[in-house]
Amino acid sequence: MEKAIHKVADAVDVETFIICRNESEGKKLAIQLLQEMGFTDTDIVSLQFTGPGARVRARAYIHRPGSHYGWL
Repeated sequence: MEKAIHKVADAVDVETFIICRNESEGKKLAIQLLQEMGFTDTDIVSLQFTGPGARVRARAYIHRPGSHYGWL
């Protein structure tokens, strides 16, 4: 059975709330989370620090625009 990740056209977004002391730590932890999930090409899409942590949306690129697409 083929893995679902091989059917992703562009990227995977993860949105979560991370307990952290500041924005910088929130960004670092979000990137670390994606790396721990096995992704290497990552970005922070949005981050809103409030009180005990940050609401983060992070993106892991499977294929960036113009890259070699696996399905071709």
